[in-house]
Parts: sequence; structure tokens; C-alpha cells
Amino acid sequence: MPEKPEVITVARSLDAKIVGKKIVDCHVFWNRIIAAPSSLEFQKKVVEQVVHSISTRGKFLVLELDDYSLLIHLRMEGKFLFREKDDPIGKHEHVEFLLDDGTSFRYHDVRKFGKMYLIPMEDTYRVKPLSELGYEYNDNRLTQKYLYDKIHNKNLPIKTVLLDQSIIAGIGNIYDNEILFLSKIKPDKKACKLSLKDCQRIIDSSQIVLTKAIALGGTTIRSFTSSEGVHGLFQNELMVHGKNGEPCPECGEIILKSQIGGRGTYYCPKCQK
Repeated sequence: MPEKPEVITVARSLDAKIVGKKIVDCHVFWNRIIAAPSSLEFQKKVVEQVVHSISTRGKFLVLELDDYSLLIHLRMEGKFLFREKDDPIGKHEHVEFLLDDGTSFRYHDVRKFGKMYLIPMEDTYRVKPLSELGYEYNDNRLTQKYLYDKIHNKNLPIKTVLLDQSIIAGIGNIYDNEILFLSKIKPDKKACKLSLKDCQRIIDSSQIVLTKAIALGGTTIRSFTSSEGVHGLFQNELMVHGKNGEPCPECGEIILKSQIGGRGTYYCPKCQK
């Protein structure tokens, strides 16, 4: 699933292609992609809207239009394609935006898990889904006290808690594993047992890991690419994720894999005691 660095890479790759363009028509071929409003209303309201900017909030793309914000969550395998307007619609192309330069801007999603929301501009950050998100990894309000207060009563593994988007937005399974390794915290340690110092280590590690991943365009794993021809390079920098049975880059101990909350969890039993 694309996480914060991948979503930022998507936003950057789309910026030069669609910002300043007007949506002159829209077709939805899989209604469940549209979370709000109804598919019919979505198709009507998005037409004649100009794309003014693209930003991110957590794992969401935020496209600022004239009157609305178009929020897009890519989920497992969502990505974008650019085609000529008369090109046939592909099997996994579920939403098409026709732009005023004649381009067909298409949302492609093999798994059909992605979601789109068209929210009135003034409500963008006041209503769900964005109103539910916690702070970004680089927000000055993300302090050790904030994190400690959020997790000190949670009797769940810290690995699971860091995936909670209402605490820190944008962290998924890959970066969760990397952050905990850099923090030297065992992923199955109960969140309620972490100290203020542990919380600060997690914050510092989140900033280090995500900043580097963003600079490298995110992580290309399995079918994820940000858009056609754009691939991340951070997979070359991964310390533990996907390294089951390999030596730890810090101490040489064999990296282990376990399941925590149904998610593949990679860690070093020596470094992360």
C-alpha cells in the first residue's frame, strides 16, 4: 500500500501534468470507488473545475479545485494513466477525467480498493476523512508528550499502534518496520509501556526514515508505481523490511519475521530487545 513517501511522489509526478487544467468531462465505471458524494453527483460536480494544486494529507492526495477538494486514497494498487481521449477504456481503469487539453486522465486499480471524495473546499479538513487524521511526521505539534498521551493507555503492540492514522498520519507497514528498527524498539512491545524517551526516538526515527524515502521517491514493491514510468528507490535503503533470514546491517544477527496484527513484521532480535 502506498504510504506517505509514495503519495508525495505521486503528487509530484502529477503536478506538471494536470495542474492548471480544467476537467471537461468525467466518467465513473466502478461506482464503489466514489465514497462521497454519490457517483452521479460526483460526475456532475467535478466537471468545469480547474485543478489548482496537488498536496497530500496522510496517505491522501488532495487536489484543490475551484469549489471542491478532490481527495484520493490509492489503497493497495491505485495509480494514474494518461491516454488519448479516444483510446479504449482498459479493464482496470475505473474513473476517467477528460481534461481541456484533450488528455484522458485515468484512475487504474486492479484491486478496486481506492476511494475518491469530492468535498466542498471549506469543509476539506473539517469533515471525514481528513478530520480524523493525526499529525504529519514533520509537524511541529508532533512532540513526545503528544505521542505519549496518545499511546500510554493502549495495550497493543507499538507496531499496531503506529499504523493508526489518527495518531501519526501516513505511516504504513513498510515504514513502521523501518522506524521501529531505527528506534531500537521491539515491534511487539506494548505501546502503554513506552517511555517519553521511547516516544521521542520514534518521532526522530520517523522524520529520518520518511525524509529519506521522500527524497528517493518512495519504495517500489510489487505492483506499486506512482504513475507511468515513475519508480521509487528507497527499497534499496531498507534495513529490515523484507529481509527475513538476512543478517542485520547493524549487528549481523539474523533478521526475523513474525505476524503482528496480521501484518508482516521484520525486526532484529538483538538490536530491538
